[in-house]
Amino acid sequence: MAEPTPTPPKPARLIRIVLVVSLSLNLAVAGILIGAASSGRWKGGPPPNFEVALGPITRALAPEERRDIRRSLIQDRALRDLNLRSGMAEVIAALQADPFEIARLEDLMDEQIGRMATMQGKVKGALLDVVAEMTPERRMRFAQELTEEMSKVRPERNRPSGG
Repeated sequence: MAEPTPTPPKPARLIRIVLVVSLSLNLAVAGILIGAASSGRWKGGPPPNFEVALGPITRALAPEERRDIRRSLIQDRALRDLNLRSGMAEVIAALQADPFEIARLEDLMDEQIGRMATMQGKVKGALLDVVAEMTPERRMRFAQELTEEMSKVRPERNRPSGG
């Protein structure tokens, strides 16, 4: 009776690992941008990462409204204590571990996603506070500016997607 030959790892598992690593890198970049803005490292106008976080909504806001959102986020104690980079050392260690444990990496990524969700919730709340303070006329102008932002064709930026 012939011994069964071991089957090579399935490509689906490899693809899943690559996707997980890609997601963790994307979260790291977003975390760095959001963390820098919430720590008050940028001075002057609104931080560039709001473009990442809110896109056309941010561009449709007036500069003072963007500053209000920024100020609100900087003053939020929960955000100052939210260290988005802290989990990345653990993610890197999990990726380097031998034997590799996909479940450990998944748990770490779930924690990172939770941190990002907290940040997104805070940004949403700050934006809603600004919109709630708008007069009906300003809200209509904001809606019009948002419509214009959405209709603009933005040039493709040459950014590697990893895929």
